[in-house]
Amino acid sequence: MASITPRRAAPGAVVITGASAGVGRATARAFARRGFDLALIARGTEGLEAARREAEAAGVRAIALPADTADAAGILAAADRAAEVFGGIGTWVNAAMATTFAPVHDTRPEEYRRVTEVTYLGYVHGTLAALRHMRPRNAGTIVQVGSALAYRAIPLQSAYCAAKFAIRGFTDSLRSELQHEGSRIRLTMVQLPAVNTPQFDWARSHMPRRAQPVPPIHQPEPVAERIVQAALTAPRELWVGGATVKAILGTMLAPGLVDRLLARQGYDGQMTQEPEPPGRPDNLMTPWPGDQGAHGRFDARARDRAMAVDPDWLRAAAGLALGLLLPLAWQGLTTPGQQRHGPPAR
Repeated sequence: MASITPRRAAPGAVVITGASAGVGRATARAFARRGFDLALIARGTEGLEAARREAEAAGVRAIALPADTADAAGILAAADRAAEVFGGIGTWVNAAMATTFAPVHDTRPEEYRRVTEVTYLGYVHGTLAALRHMRPRNAGTIVQVGSALAYRAIPLQSAYCAAKFAIRGFTDSLRSELQHEGSRIRLTMVQLPAVNTPQFDWARSHMPRRAQPVPPIHQPEPVAERIVQAALTAPRELWVGGATVKAILGTMLAPGLVDRLLARQGYDGQMTQEPEPPGRPDNLMTPWPGDQGAHGRFDARARDRAMAVDPDWLRAAAGLALGLLLPLAWQGLTTPGQQRHGPPAR
């Protein structure tokens, strides 16, 4: 396990929402391996208790705090309990999510509302809870687990994409406010690629075939390592996976082209060849029973590594390249005679 030196560590527990399964579960394990005490939040109590037992087996203190991130009062109470038990909150990781797979015209208003309440407002509630405990101490780190879909929306997931876009806007607003105050609270956002998690079995779907992550697919463990990296080093953003970098840069440079590619490939790319079982239950409104762990059903196709790029380095490299290429381009557009004697006579 690679050692990462934090710029500055605040005392207190690491709080993780969505900790019972998927990326949140893998992130809890990654923090526990590094010796951080954990306060774990999720709706499903069985998976949450299993995550707590795993953390304690790794030698750290951990508490399970059943709560729905859509319930602001419940999240504030969970934060108060975590701060009481561990003497403060050092890091807060927002990772809870819910989604639906359906075209816009087949998505019901109550489904849009629920996805928004969990996937966007859940982050707002978690952030407010973290700030309530971090501001008096002027210390702490808030990690927003985002997605490439925070920049590049795709078909069949309009509710989820809209929530991820909203998280990015909310986070950027808060960042400016913290800078205005001269706050030492750190804020970072991690944009993820497709990950092999249980969500593709329990998310609500109105599609004819079973859902899958858009390949390439990554295992949750290397992605969780990147979330820990972001928590400890606090870049403005961290883009995880080559597909994330391509999706974000592609939509910045040629959004219309990406629209057309997704119109052709974005439907089949999110479905396997297996038919969707009729009447399958889902976890949109109520927790999925049992302990589902971190992995979904795509182990055979998932990658065990995930690169990460700090886009600040990309911007610096692009600026340097532009600075070097512009003079050359200008020379190529200007004839030697024009350089010496000015514009030709008319």
